Amino acid sequence: MGDIAVRLTGLTRRFGPVRAVDDLDLTISRGAVVALLGPNGAGKTTTVSMMLGLTPPDAGAVSLFGRAPTEAVRAGLVGAMLQDAGVVPAATVRDVVELARALYPRPLAADRILATAGLADRAGRRLDRLSGGEAQRARFAFALAGAPDLLVLDEPTAALDVAARQAFWAAIQGYAAEGRTVVFSTHQLHEADEYADRVVVLAGGRVVADGPPAQIRALAGGRTVAFDLAGATVEGLDLLPGVRSVEVRGDRAVLTTDDADATVTALATGRGFRNLEVSAALETAFLALTGTEH
Repeated sequence: MGDIAVRLTGLTRRFGPVRAVDDLDLTISRGAVVALLGPNGAGKTTTVSMMLGLTPPDAGAVSLFGRAPTEAVRAGLVGAMLQDAGVVPAATVRDVVELARALYPRPLAADRILATAGLADRAGRRLDRLSGGEAQRARFAFALAGAPDLLVLDEPTAALDVAARQAFWAAIQGYAAEGRTVVFSTHQLHEADEYADRVVVLAGGRVVADGPPAQIRALAGGRTVAFDLAGATVEGLDLLPGVRSVEVRGDRAVLTTDDADATVTALATGRGFRNLEVSAALETAFLALTGTEH
């Protein structure tokens, strides 16, 4: 099937006078983990829909492993996790997994699917009695069922708590390590930064930046300053020189700053810090590239 998993060529889709996707070219190699970033209306959902063969393009072509999308899906090469996917309320998690397995020629074992999706202890529960996070994991299980070479995930960690998100990404990393390709859209910039090999930024239906996270971060001058809170509060951190935003990730504070030197100096002469890390900020680059607020 070659080394190319996804090839989008001149892809265009209009909705009335609006070009949701505008002559978009994108090639994704097998085994890559790619994040699609962009503000609302950037064309992410429409691009994913055309990639999966759910929406026909007005112009251009889609090729998945050298095949048309419908052929690739039918062959079990593609699995998708979509936010608006419906469920059968009275069915159990295992029922849905077994149904999904029956649709594909070479499915994963049911127990592996349930374990990977973190649902082994929920296999007998009805779908309409799952929490929001559990329902999201059930969609993930359905996407995994055919052992797809390409996983397409639309905002996959919506409704998941911190622990569930960490478990989800551990599962994705393990799956990708087997040579599978993963394409996910997200509004969680730190997820793209941490888990993607490559970040594709869309705006106005076009690719405005494409490269490893470090390269995208370098397109803007902003930086992040991260350090262990060690039980301390974040009170006053937003008042430090240069700081534009403060975020807490586990026990670490992450400051987005326009002047990392001034921020670190103020920390050193004030409250101090442990395990300091300074890096370019993906969020700053995102805002600069798309001209929007996240």
